[in-house]
Amino acid sequence: MVNTGPRNLLGPVSFLLLLLAPLTASAQSLQEVLLRAKPAAVLVASEVSAEATVDCEGQRVTGKAAPVRETGTGWIAHPSGWVITNAHVIASSQEVSPAVETMLRDNAVRASCLRLILARRGLSSGARPEVEDELARQITARVVPTARVKVDRIVAVILPNGKRLIASVAKYTAPKGGASGQDLALLKVDAENLPTLPLGHSSKAKIGDRLHIIGFPTVVMTHELLNATQLEASVTGGAISGFKEDVNGQPVIQTDASAAGGDSGGPVIDEKGEVLGVMTFVSGGAGEGGTAQGFNFIIPTSTVRAFLKDSGVTLGEIGAFTRAWHAGLSSFFAGDYTTARPPLAEADRLMPELPDLRRITAENDERIKNPPPRPFPWQKTGLTLTLLGAVGVVAGWGEWWTRNRFRIRPRDVARKLDTGESGIVLLDVRDSDTYRKSPVRIPRALHVPAERLDSGAANLPIDSDRPVVAYCT
Repeated sequence: MVNTGPRNLLGPVSFLLLLLAPLTASAQSLQEVLLRAKPAAVLVASEVSAEATVDCEGQRVTGKAAPVRETGTGWIAHPSGWVITNAHVIASSQEVSPAVETMLRDNAVRASCLRLILARRGLSSGARPEVEDELARQITARVVPTARVKVDRIVAVILPNGKRLIASVAKYTAPKGGASGQDLALLKVDAENLPTLPLGHSSKAKIGDRLHIIGFPTVVMTHELLNATQLEASVTGGAISGFKEDVNGQPVIQTDASAAGGDSGGPVIDEKGEVLGVMTFVSGGAGEGGTAQGFNFIIPTSTVRAFLKDSGVTLGEIGAFTRAWHAGLSSFFAGDYTTARPPLAEADRLMPELPDLRRITAENDERIKNPPPRPFPWQKTGLTLTLLGAVGVVAGWGEWWTRNRFRIRPRDVARKLDTGESGIVLLDVRDSDTYRKSPVRIPRALHVPAERLDSGAANLPIDSDRPVVAYCT
């Protein structure tokens, strides 16, 4: 008998699954993932300044010292203005050292009194350095002890469009022995509908998983050949190279992705755009201020979640900007430029002058004016082939079932005959010529040529209520 059955459909079914695979896997490109994430990275500045009021040569004057400023990176965890960064990024404003406070006080007093003395002597600042140095020593000795000094501490968050917001410190874990695996701070700024990043699960991370660090490295921010007024995050890529513990026993993730001073506190995202951890510290290298690249460390999101517990921050919420920005990017990368225009305009209304948004909007408008050649419609073609394949599978299955719904396997017939089970009528319906030439004879089978059955002249002596099994070629 011919070997037919469901296994004959293995080929069509496999073909169907292959066609369905690309339709179910609509993964975002790396460019889209990074563009979605970048607006949520912010520059964090910690400033300590001093203002001094002194009696200088019979006149009360006030002067300010140049602030001591440290910068790092943070990222927005909630659209209502909750920002996460490293504690050591803002430590200078939270724990002002006596040395820094003394320096600021002296500089503020000198700035206020020295300017007055030079003006009365008809000298401009910088004209006679030796005179200024001598006057500064005299002011330090006589005037500083009587000065009234006010020290100001400010933490500011600068958004990617350059907008500066003063932040309050909602939660702060002081670094122990330098940067540590609990080196985290939670800031709050007065804003709504800010771009956000989703928090992933570092517990699922494996060696070799790809990741990207988003931050504002000082080496880029202060580069003499770059426009200092443009604020845009930098992105570096690498992979997870190890799972370690810091000196305080806290877990950290090691990565070979490049990082530098200023990247501290920045988000580290996986290939889905979810935050895998927070950049915390880099490895020092040879030379003054050197960095040994390829050996940098990340605070995992498991620690971040524990840090945010009982903080009142609800994770997973997205604001109007994020929805508009993501919708615009999705349509843009799908080639639907007309549909992309309204959400991109809405995103620009909510956060104007965003560098990436300006570039994507300009490119989208250009493609609307000058449409690129339409690519081959792989998705529609694949869907059509999938539907045709499904119809073919259903038709094949129906045809197989129609032909085989009454079929009985030879071994089942043999078993019934061997056990003496009665009631079966076995017919050999091979045509006469085939039957005569074949050496095969089936025991207890009644030979009735197929042509006799077709003509209706068989006139078989069989009870109508007995099952009939026919053997044919």
